[in-house]
Amino acid sequence: MNFKPRTMIIKILKILRFAVLTFLGSIALYLIFSIIISIIPFNGNKEKEKVVVIFVRTNGVHTDLVLPIRYDSVDWSKKVKFSNTIGNDSVMNFVAFGWGDKGFYLNTPNWSDLKFSTAFTAAFGFGEPAMHVTYYKDVFETKNSIRIEINKRQYFELVKYIQKSFNKTEKGEFINIKTIMVYDRNDAFYEGTGSFSLFNTCNTWTNKGLKICEQRACLWTPFDKGIFYHYNNKINGY
Repeated sequence: MNFKPRTMIIKILKILRFAVLTFLGSIALYLIFSIIISIIPFNGNKEKEKVVVIFVRTNGVHTDLVLPIRYDSVDWSKKVKFSNTIGNDSVMNFVAFGWGDKGFYLNTPNWSDLKFSTAFTAAFGFGEPAMHVTYYKDVFETKNSIRIEINKRQYFELVKYIQKSFNKTEKGEFINIKTIMVYDRNDAFYEGTGSFSLFNTCNTWTNKGLKICEQRACLWTPFDKGIFYHYNNKINGY
């Protein structure tokens, strides 16, 4: 057997180089594609009757949809109960909803806690979905918090969209995830529906919610900056 170690090493190095370049190339294409598609606007309905105020908030990476706790026939406190939070504080006026990967939510309270296994599982759709719910007494418009006014019909469309993102019991109750891995005294996690991946992120979910209630949004985006790009010039809606 004519075994040539040098030749084998060269072949292995070439394969590794090809694999690395392919991986880096895929990331570059993903980022370029994401940026291009994110700046393409989805123009919302410009109806003038605007009676409900909602917000889109970001922590710099992840976005939430923020709704009034009570409006008309909708009382979110009956679905996502105050008693499921550590603070159990019922003196709240807004509730924020974020959708994402369950493992990422529960195992990564800080970016320093991020593990490769957690990121890989989430990125390629192998994890389970979850809803993160946070209560606020007040929400204000800032560079990280977009204030949007919508009408009653649009609001109820958004409510239906959010409700469908919760996994439910046979009685229609949202399923609270019992965990100590919460972010503060006024938040809780619930079982979700759908499948998280590189192409269907927490921000993709928020962007779709804006489309559902006919507001300004991206054609598609995996990043929070895609959403905020379309509100840079006019934060207060249309």
